[in-house]
Amino acid sequence: MKQITSVQNPFIKSLVLLQEKSKARKQTGTFLIEGLREISLAIKGGYEIETVLFLPELVSETEINKLIAPPFQLIEINKEVYQKLAYRDTTEGILAVAKTKSLKLSDLKLSDNPLILVVESLEKPGNIGAVLRTADAANLDAVLIANPKSDLYNPNIVRSSVGCLFTNQIATGTSEEIIAFLKEKKISFYSATLQNSTFYHTQNFTTPTALVVGTEATGLTQIWRDAATQNIIIPMQGEIDSMNVSVAAAILIFEAKRQREFK
Repeated sequence: MKQITSVQNPFIKSLVLLQEKSKARKQTGTFLIEGLREISLAIKGGYEIETVLFLPELVSETEINKLIAPPFQLIEINKEVYQKLAYRDTTEGILAVAKTKSLKLSDLKLSDNPLILVVESLEKPGNIGAVLRTADAANLDAVLIANPKSDLYNPNIVRSSVGCLFTNQIATGTSEEIIAFLKEKKISFYSATLQNSTFYHTQNFTTPTALVVGTEATGLTQIWRDAATQNIIIPMQGEIDSMNVSVAAAILIFEAKRQREFK
């Protein structure tokens, strides 16, 4: 088994770039996963693990072999190298290099009566992670990211989603591409917007449905307002006219789940 004990090792330097640079992740088609739970969810979600790096005082080779089926490269590292690569403050002693997945709309596998969330132009990794956690909790068919502003394999998204990046079907595209996809699949879509809207709970979400949310700052672009089956709004009774996008998405999603009797 290979051992690496220097942060100056070329392979370790390449992994630091994976953590820090979207360009490096796109060029190599790989990214880093940190933590036993996250790696386990990635494997369950069909991600291919290329390399595992571990601290032997925290994780045993036996544990790793129970978690991950071969083939993969196993590298023992020391604390200095681990701290150079680890993104979180909590120490679990294991990292994995995994291959990214296709994010094409054409690769999605939907049920006969899908419930989908569309998010447009979300930028903050924390919001994306929170949205993915909600989508996992509701067992949505897919999350579609229109006009993405962040690399989905950004370590902040991996971390804030607590592994739900791996448990959801995710696809990206332009707003125009996603609207065309929804129409082709005969999926009604409801755009959350202040303009020309009706209360969300008055709509029927029991048929193939996509719920569409945008950023807090600017909301959805005009194309989503114009093309929607119906624009919807969450009635608010305070002084402000918007809420966190992940909260708004959760309200809409679980109204749809309630209508579907949580099936």
